[in-house]
Amino acid sequence: MSSELDQKLVDEYSSKGYITVKGLFNAKEVEVLNQATLAVTQMDGPQVMRERNGLPHVIYGMHLMDKRLAALTRHPRLVAVAEQLLKKKIYVHQSRVNAKQTGGAIVNWHQDFGTYHRVDGVPRPDGIMIAIFLNDVHDYNAPLMAVPGSHVEGVVSQASTLTEAEDRDRAAKYRYDITMEKMSELIDKYGLEHILGPAGSVVFMNMQVVHGSTVNITPLRRVILYLNVCTVDNQGTAFARPEYLAARDFNPIEPLAADCLTSLAGS
Repeated sequence: MSSELDQKLVDEYSSKGYITVKGLFNAKEVEVLNQATLAVTQMDGPQVMRERNGLPHVIYGMHLMDKRLAALTRHPRLVAVAEQLLKKKIYVHQSRVNAKQTGGAIVNWHQDFGTYHRVDGVPRPDGIMIAIFLNDVHDYNAPLMAVPGSHVEGVVSQASTLTEAEDRDRAAKYRYDITMEKMSELIDKYGLEHILGPAGSVVFMNMQVVHGSTVNITPLRRVILYLNVCTVDNQGTAFARPEYLAARDFNPIEPLAADCLTSLAGS
């Protein structure tokens, strides 16, 4: 498929704050990414956040751990769309694997930029959260949910790191969860959507869009790879978090060849 978005999708991104591009990655590419994901979820270390039963929930800094996931950050289809929407060169601020285990943790309502701005010192919301589906995402296996248009609100002030969050000692440690009172106001104003699509779909989301996800009560696998990219002139200035959570490398991404994933099959 073409790397360039048509104007309809660009306009949708501007108004809603996110778009879903189906079929951006083919089955062979998804399989390479699944194999890479399996490899990093078997690793251990502080970057691996686990459920209470020990299963991996979030693995941060995935592109620092595996050459296939490093190649993903430089895939020309992702780079082209991000640069088209942001109109500048980009770097990776954070990457992660999110595995929705059956009966695992929820992810409370938040904005990614809420943490990047408050904790990492990223000055502006000039960035995109890129979500790559490794499984079919349905409305019943804990899909990503988002408040369309909420990016125009700016940084929501009614948010804090909540000690009572279910995943407080794991993924929620630096997340600024938005209060239910504010969520009620936002949903009344903008509505709420499930973001669905087959494996290989990719979501491009403004980092100020309010989003979250509920518990996966099905036995169905739901793994999403996330790349949060910022423009190269929008760098973090505080380094309270380790590199697997907040970038130290602000060099612009240079795209690889179109077969950069399939060429690593079996690695």
